[in-house]
Amino acid sequence: MTNLTQKLSKRFFGAGVRVVTLALFLVVFGASAVLAQTRGYVANLIAGSVSVIDPVTNTVIATIPVGSGPSSVAVTPNGAFAYVANAGDNTVSVINAATNTVVATVPVGATPNGIAITPNGAFAYVVNRNDGTISVINTATDTVATTITGIAALPFSVAITPSGDFAYVTSSSGTVTVIDTATNIVVATVAVGNPAGVAITPNGAFAYVTSFNTNTVAVISTASNTVVATVPVGSRPLGVAITPNGAFAYVTNQLSNTVSVIDTLTNTVVAAVPVGLVPRLLAVDPTGASVYVPNLGSNTVSVISTATNTVVATVAVGDGPDAIAFAVITQGPANKDQCKNGGWQTFTNPSFKNQGQCIKFVNHMDEHEH
Repeated sequence: MTNLTQKLSKRFFGAGVRVVTLALFLVVFGASAVLAQTRGYVANLIAGSVSVIDPVTNTVIATIPVGSGPSSVAVTPNGAFAYVANAGDNTVSVINAATNTVVATVPVGATPNGIAITPNGAFAYVVNRNDGTISVINTATDTVATTITGIAALPFSVAITPSGDFAYVTSSSGTVTVIDTATNIVVATVAVGNPAGVAITPNGAFAYVTSFNTNTVAVISTASNTVVATVPVGSRPLGVAITPNGAFAYVTNQLSNTVSVIDTLTNTVVAAVPVGLVPRLLAVDPTGASVYVPNLGSNTVSVISTATNTVVATVAVGDGPDAIAFAVITQGPANKDQCKNGGWQTFTNPSFKNQGQCIKFVNHMDEHEH
């Protein structure tokens, strides 16, 4: 365990309800779309593969070879594609969810470590840890559209606000960088201990950021880009994920082998859930019923029930599971008419500032629906 911890530290610093909900989704959206949107994609760092988990049965239904050292994964909002950052060969693998095959390989910067997709599915933001840049991939062409510089040294992870307006990038050097996605220019920096994971609340009001060395989670107001709360958690927190209703944040504590559950209303820890060895970058399934925790040291994924905050299943995956992702299903407008006559004000995931922004979102969805 000591050797594993040393290797992990070196890499970090240098390199029931669910079934009913799914049935409703099937009626509204169709079976194929729902299956894609609810599957979990696990990046197996050492195995060089992605395990696909069916959350209905909590079994692995496919194993997909990708690049070297897959360290992070993100899924398009429509569930059609998974984008995998391969830290070992400086590429991003694009997986077609319908066939579970790699359909494109995109060269990016040095040691891609984190990845997030805009709510309209148009772009994937890839954090390149060793050269301190962000590669922005156009998902329509699977090519790098632009490279963002001016990021603090050793960037680690990225999350995008539900409106798609801003990207929050953590850097081990001690800051969170805020990027305006319309211009891809850095507009703010926020000092946070030793930031690692980051997640944005569904209403876009707060960013929750784990601080690796201080054993805390910083809560950043996205309106002011200031830290408004600091929450003590377990030892060496890394990943953070927020439930779809915004009520709870789940945080992996690597050395405690636990997951801290934060009540976002009071910003206090209400539970600590034991999981496997060295829990990493976790995710909440789209229904909000379960939290999936990849355990790097156990080659498993722990499944936590959000109703009881207990582990209800353990899924064996590939060697060195480092991250898991589901599609973040947006609840935005389906057509331009829904934006008119004040309709744009009714949307919260994503939310909009005006009718024009709402219509722009619909246009992008149309253009980038693979």
